[in-house]
Amino acid sequence: MRRNDMIVGLFILSAVIFLIIPMPSILLDVLLALNISIAMVVLFNAMFVKEVLSMSAFPTILLFTTIFRISLNVSSTRLILSTGEPGNVIATFGQFVGGGNLVIGIIIFIILIMVQFMVINKGSERVAEVTARFTLDAMPGKQMAIDADLNTGAINDAEAMARRGKIQEEAAFFGSMDGATKYVKGDAIAGLIITIINMVGGTVMGVMYLGYSGMDAFQHFAIMTIGDGLVSQIPSLMISLATGILVTKASKEADFGDMLMNQLFSIPRVLYLVGGSMIGLGIVTPLNTLLFLAYGMIFIISGRVIAGKLEEVQIEQEVSTDEASANEIRKPENVVSLLQVDPIELEFGYGIIPLADTNQGGDLLDRVVLIRRQIALELGCVVPMIRLRDNIQLNPNQYIIKIKGIQVSEGEILFDHYMAMNPGYVEEEITGIPTFEPSFHLPAIWITEGQRERAETLGYTVVDPPSIIATHLTEVIRAHIFELLTRQDVQHLVDNIKDSHSTLVGELVPKLLSIGEIQKVLQNLLREGVSIRDLITIFETLADYAPTTRDTDVLTEYARQSLKRAISNKYFPPNEMTSVVTLDPKVEQEIMGSVKQSEQGAFLTLDPNVTREIMESVQTEVHKLEELGKNPIIITSPIVRMYFKRLTQDYFKDLIVVSYNEIDSNVELQSVGMVTV
Repeated sequence: MRRNDMIVGLFILSAVIFLIIPMPSILLDVLLALNISIAMVVLFNAMFVKEVLSMSAFPTILLFTTIFRISLNVSSTRLILSTGEPGNVIATFGQFVGGGNLVIGIIIFIILIMVQFMVINKGSERVAEVTARFTLDAMPGKQMAIDADLNTGAINDAEAMARRGKIQEEAAFFGSMDGATKYVKGDAIAGLIITIINMVGGTVMGVMYLGYSGMDAFQHFAIMTIGDGLVSQIPSLMISLATGILVTKASKEADFGDMLMNQLFSIPRVLYLVGGSMIGLGIVTPLNTLLFLAYGMIFIISGRVIAGKLEEVQIEQEVSTDEASANEIRKPENVVSLLQVDPIELEFGYGIIPLADTNQGGDLLDRVVLIRRQIALELGCVVPMIRLRDNIQLNPNQYIIKIKGIQVSEGEILFDHYMAMNPGYVEEEITGIPTFEPSFHLPAIWITEGQRERAETLGYTVVDPPSIIATHLTEVIRAHIFELLTRQDVQHLVDNIKDSHSTLVGELVPKLLSIGEIQKVLQNLLREGVSIRDLITIFETLADYAPTTRDTDVLTEYARQSLKRAISNKYFPPNEMTSVVTLDPKVEQEIMGSVKQSEQGAFLTLDPNVTREIMESVQTEVHKLEELGKNPIIITSPIVRMYFKRLTQDYFKDLIVVSYNEIDSNVELQSVGMVTV
């Protein structure tokens, strides 16, 4: 058993023993002094601890000290009633505190009991009850805040776990404190009852067994009883005060003394007013003039000294700021920070700032958080932090989107206007400013707030400016998410499933494929909008086929085939005939015949004239699907799919190329054309 465990065990055991076994007065003096010192330790710890959870064992400490104090009270009662001599400590408290006067001693004791019971105990009990209730009520909000920070990438899993643990500890602590304050209240009541018993019983014992007269017995035993009550109630008062301090402690960073001094004596104007008021009271009223003038001058001088210190601190801060700025400029390595490139940036003119300023009611920052969450759920990929900044070089209502520091898209909005888009079936036109929707380049009209209700009634799709920007940003991220997936991101994805699928990860990485090769496969999937959220299925497929080939393009095709249910659900609605275009077998043979293998992978050596004819045929067939209002989907054989997609991706960015092996068996297809030459 450890030494600390033995000490605590002996402390509790002794409290139980003292309730039963009589003790000599000298031992009682030692233990009463120990009780007072422990109460001081608890009080000063409660004052100067910076965080309440640093004294998370306080409810248990409260219980231990209460039972120890009660056991000493019982032992002292036994000595008072049996011998009338409870020891030096009790006798000294009874005579010294009361000045040898029984009436004064009784009055002081009653005042002490009233202060502890009616003021400190009652207040601490109420504060502990309210704090416990508020802490429990605030738990869901705190948990949601932690989840939001985790989703935005502001904290990692370890930090989130630590914060959740701290919230649970706070709830448990304040819940325990709510009950522990009842110990203090009960202790005060028990002390009052024991005091009355000592006074009455001691007087009876003195008259009947010790030969005292009635008045002498009452005088002697009343003083001893008051001394016993004071010796018990003063440590109890300190423990009660410690309880009140702990449940009302607000600061978690500053020392208690510094906090009080800074908050009470840090504003010179307050001290000037207090000093002037004291001087006025000393001059106008019959109060002691010299005393109040002295206090007034002390406050005024203190205010002037503090004002001088504040001026010095302000000057020092300004000088330090200037020096820090100058030193930062002089640093040779400060250029290194300029080399950092943000993965995603949204820059906007000053006219759009209110949309991003939460103080002005803007919710663009919240929408950015939702975008990252939406992409994570949709594609299974964590979007890097999105940097928002204003740019005075842009037009007031203009915004640009950058990927890795390079502008990839832009748009312009009209603040306090709404964008109305005709879904295709609205015949009545509405007046406004013609424009184009920036995400899909569809024709639209800017309308005012007053026209919004009418436009919605007519059937127009009406969108506010923050939604326009958020939608545009979402589409740009979807189109470039494969570029943003780094090896470090892949490592995080691998680590995320490693605990639950250690066998799979151990077999695949790095024995069969490196992180870089897995990255290439995942990038290929994301490039065509295939979600990588089902990493288990993808990794299982890679582990199956990696022993036979390490060509990331071929492995991508195998992974797509294993994800055919997800691909079918995305492109082919259930219980609905889907119109598609097929690929002529002759074209497939032509493409496969031009495939050449190299150390860097396969590439096409197709004749330019044949390529042009294929692209023209694709253009014709895609136009048929667009006229029908369908997505441009071309079905190919599995072996040709990736080469045909690579051939057409520079000409048709939105073209969907799917192989037969990627289509679920319950999908109904209708061919409306064939790509041929």
